[in-house]
Amino acid sequence: MAGMTASSAPHRHAVAAAPLSDWAYGPAPRRPTRQVRVGGVAVGGDAPVVVQSMTNTDTADVAATAKQVAELWRAGSELVRVTVNTPEAAAAVPRIVERLAMMGVEVPIIGDFHYNGHQLLAKEPACAEALAKYRINPGNVGFGKKKDLQFAQLIEFAIRYGKPVRIGANWGSLDQALAAQLMDENHRLPEPKDAAEVLREALIRSALDSAQRAVELGLPPERIILSAKVSGVQELIAVYRSLAMRSQFPLHLGLTEAGIGSKGIVASAAALAVLLQEGIGDTIRISLTPEPGQARTTEVVVAQELLQTMGLRAFTPMVTACPGCGRTTSTFFQELAKTVQEHVRAKMPEWKITHPGAENLTLAVMGCVVNGPGESRHANIGISLPGTGEAPAAPVFVDGEKTVTLRGDDIAREFLAIIDDYVERRYGRAQPG
Repeated sequence: MAGMTASSAPHRHAVAAAPLSDWAYGPAPRRPTRQVRVGGVAVGGDAPVVVQSMTNTDTADVAATAKQVAELWRAGSELVRVTVNTPEAAAAVPRIVERLAMMGVEVPIIGDFHYNGHQLLAKEPACAEALAKYRINPGNVGFGKKKDLQFAQLIEFAIRYGKPVRIGANWGSLDQALAAQLMDENHRLPEPKDAAEVLREALIRSALDSAQRAVELGLPPERIILSAKVSGVQELIAVYRSLAMRSQFPLHLGLTEAGIGSKGIVASAAALAVLLQEGIGDTIRISLTPEPGQARTTEVVVAQELLQTMGLRAFTPMVTACPGCGRTTSTFFQELAKTVQEHVRAKMPEWKITHPGAENLTLAVMGCVVNGPGESRHANIGISLPGTGEAPAAPVFVDGEKTVTLRGDDIAREFLAIIDDYVERRYGRAQPG
């Protein structure tokens, strides 16, 4: 968190060496939670970890927002959040949902509210009806005496329209009154805690206290999801471990303001992987700052790849490819690995319907004889391309057995054909007759 000093950073503790047999293999069992239905998507309970994203269009622009929602959905976002910040944005939401339905895009839309959500839903009841979930930030839902009233009004809309709510606290908009209260209480302790620890507790309490208030107002607990986002990896882990121990609400994970490019990807993966490995987290978003010209869908792909590489879900066939070295001076293996990855990702929306299970396919594109044949045999389908000084031949392995050797200028097309044929044979639905 901002303001943390070296003395307040997490301490390192020595860990005694343990026999390998004592280490658990794979992630811990998922933390038990209530299950929340967001439209047709289940979050928490025994449901898989759900991927979500958020648009960055002006929500009042119906065409642009519907287009981006559709792109995110096609990329694999199972929930999509939109900003609802003006009367024009609120009025546009029902039209966006209607347009998406006409496009055949069946994705729950979440409304993100700050400051004036109670007014917008009062003026646009069609918006309140069209949204699948409301996101409320307890740090800026209202201030002073108005805070409790305006929070209650939003919860009443959720009750009236049967909608779930994410109570999403955020370090950037921390409830200052609660923070000041906890700081004062801490100051009076015989041994005051570190200020950073108190502020973490304020963030956690903001989410938990608001959830309890929502239940008292009549919102069923099975319609509440919690989040408490910060921008530091270690702080996020500490906050969510505490949230997980102190509630049974499903948790939305995300490192807020993660950053741009590799920094944002690495930071998000570092934080979320630790929590997911511990069984914490029911829905995730990778909050990347898009690089100029980069598609918004990148954050969806990163979220899917994080879950898939951890073995928690399967979304699309994954390609193992060697990094290259002095034995692989040709760039062909790099180009083929990219071509294969793009091919199977483009095919996956169709395969998901017509060839269920194809997302579990494993592929290997290797650049020389050192690890090429071995890695190729471990994959469902693998190819070992010739390295420097090797014969210009590329053996292909299918389920561990060498089946063919490709040569010439048409290797890429022939290898893609082998993949498509394998998917058809293994995962294609039986045809009648």
